[in-house]
Amino acid sequence: PTKVSRVALENAASIAAMLLTTEVVLADEPEEAGASAHPPMGGGGMGGMM
Repeated sequence: PTKVSRVALENAASIAAMLLTTEVVLADEPEEAGASAHPPMGGGGMGGMM
C-alpha cells in the first residue's frame, strides 16, 4: 500500500509540473443544456407492446 501511494503521488506531481510548464492546455467546450446529440427514440413499429 505504501508503494502505491508513493507512485500515485509521484505521478500527480509529474502531471502538475507538466501543466505548470505547458503554455497551452486543450479542453472540451461544454455543450448547451438544450442541445442533444441524438434524436429522441420512437416506437420503431413495435405495436401492441403497451
